[in-house]
Amino acid sequence: MALMRVDFYSEVLTLSTSMTVILPQRTSSQIGMSGGATAGDPPVLYLLHGLTDDDTIWLRRTSIERYVAPLGLAVVMPQVARSFYTDEAHGNRYWTFLSEELPQLCHSFFRISERREDTFVAGLSMGGYGAVKWALRDPGRFAAAATLSGALDLAHRRQHPTDPINPEVWHTVFGGRPIAGTDDDTIALLDRVGEENARRPALYVACGTEDLLYEDNQHFVAAARERGVPLTVDFSPGGHDWGYWDTKIQDVLAWLPLPQTRTA
Repeated sequence: MALMRVDFYSEVLTLSTSMTVILPQRTSSQIGMSGGATAGDPPVLYLLHGLTDDDTIWLRRTSIERYVAPLGLAVVMPQVARSFYTDEAHGNRYWTFLSEELPQLCHSFFRISERREDTFVAGLSMGGYGAVKWALRDPGRFAAAATLSGALDLAHRRQHPTDPINPEVWHTVFGGRPIAGTDDDTIALLDRVGEENARRPALYVACGTEDLLYEDNQHFVAAARERGVPLTVDFSPGGHDWGYWDTKIQDVLAWLPLPQTRTA
């Protein structure tokens, strides 16, 4: 594998930012790990971080580099601060950065596939919300999307009686605008993707039954089933922690419809 921290300027954000990127390399002589690669341009997984993290966190808290090495999969991990992958009301345009500028830059910087069937997105917590929102708002881009412990019912979470979203974060990101029924409401977006069955990405929802966001995930799954939107669901024991996410990202990688790889 090739591991890179890429520092670059974003025209959308009008500031310098960074992303962590893993690129596949076909190897056979490396002790303890072999690397695979596809015949053509490698598939890509956009892997999104949570509220308190940055683009380095998946690499620091899991063995993601080792997990993807035999798969021939490129992994792009961007940095979006505490934005909920949204064009902030009182901040910056992180949704536009994520959904428009980031893919364009990645394809200009790296040799990665541009085909829908080779493009995936996943994330945890805030990043799980971002992954589902991106996939449902742009279903023509992704073959599959996965969320781990995602904040999938923001309209409800804003008014949660015991664990609401931090009011200062909410003010910065959303201001006074409503969530329910908008493009920032993942449950409302299920209606849109339900109407586009031919281009609907596969969805994977995982959450620990002891997780503070378990209720949100139950609401999302129930809403998807009511609308006839198929999805793979994994509700099993676990909390909102890296032990759970390190295990479940391996399940996500096994679930992704990846092309066959070759080693050297």
